[in-house]
Formats: sequence, structure tokens, C-alpha cells
Amino acid sequence: MILISHVVNLTGQITPVKAVCEMAGRKGVEVIVDGAHSFAHFDFKQSDLGCDYYGTSLHKWLYAPKGTGLLYVRRDRIKKIWPLMAAEEREGADIRKFEEVGTHSAAPRLAIGEAVLFHQGLGAKRKEARLRFLSRYWMNKLKDVPRIRFNTSFDDQQSCGITNVEVTGIDPGAIATYLMDKHKIFTVPIVHPEFKGLRITPNVFTTLSELDRFCEVMESIARKGLPG
Repeated sequence: MILISHVVNLTGQITPVKAVCEMAGRKGVEVIVDGAHSFAHFDFKQSDLGCDYYGTSLHKWLYAPKGTGLLYVRRDRIKKIWPLMAAEEREGADIRKFEEVGTHSAAPRLAIGEAVLFHQGLGAKRKEARLRFLSRYWMNKLKDVPRIRFNTSFDDQQSCGITNVEVTGIDPGAIATYLMDKHKIFTVPIVHPEFKGLRITPNVFTTLSELDRFCEVMESIARKGLPG
């Protein structure tokens, strides 16, 4: 089996899931896709991927409550997969057997429908275009600033709303703390053996003036260092 993230949460890299699934299928290898950061982030259909399994949380890009999620299992794979809680034989090929974990809270489940309605109201293509526009807006403003380094591709096929950016020579954790404490700008510091930086993720409601302010502060840090 191959497990692959559709979008790498550290950098926003969109992976070539369809190509991997086609290659794996020729070898008789099943593929499970982690779609936590792709579902409702940009426009695609499950049939575009060709995977055997697809799982995602719904609180990220769909804006549903935490604790909600979605699982796709290819129909001919359902029967052979054991659920977490024992199911009757008659439920063997029924995907609902995977939902049985005891008593569910009704509120989060009902809220999924509202989140889907909001997503459909925005429109998947329009939402993707908005997220990519916002990310490219601030990326292009900072790309020529000395000491600014991007760990995310500018290629539309390889990234959308998530970007990892580094100010070389300055600890990303220190930058994240400064941005939050002094400017109320929330970022996520990423430290990886191969790279480090800040994960920057505008959302549909982010304004250009907010991004201008972020770029202004980041450019000041890159040119002058952190205050104090």
C-alpha cells in the first residue's frame, strides 16, 4: 500500500496523486490519500484521483466543526476492511460500518450540511481562484526581498493557498512569536531537517490590506532583523 498526502501540510506542495495511483494500479498496489489539506481547498473530484481510499478532516478548508471528517473507500474494497467496532455480516459491504463508534453528537454532524452549503455558495472554482490570488499576491510582493526564501512553488499546479517562507538566518519560531505578540499576525513556524520557515495561509476572508501589513513587517524583518 502507498500512503500519500494530497497536499503536504508543511509547504503546501500539491502532489501528483493521479499519476501515483495510475502507477500503483499497474503494480496491483492500493493507494490511500490523506486529503486533510486538499478537500474544499481547490477544485477537484474524487474520480480525478483514482485512489482506493481517501480520508479528510472537515474543519480545515470546509470550515465544519472539529471532529468531523469524511472517508471514501472504493466500493470493492469495503468488504475486506475491518471497522473499528465489530459489524454484523450483513453490513460487510456497507460503508456505514466505519461510522460506528458509539453515540455521536448531533450538532457537528448537522453543521456539516451548513458547511457544504456555504462551500457550494462560494463555488469550488471561485474559492480556489481566491485562495491562489491571495497567496500569489503576498508571495510576489516579497519574492525579490533579500533574505526571503520560499519553500513552496509559485507554479499553480503545485500550490494553492498554503506557502512556506523563510527569512534566512532568523529562527522561524522567533519570527512567529514576534508577529503574533506585536502585530497579531498568526503564522505557523515549521522546522524540518531539510528546510525551515513560516507556514502562511490566507483564507477567503483575508483582505489585501492585511497582506500588505504582513509583507511590510516581513520585509522589515528581512532587511533589519527582529527588533531588540
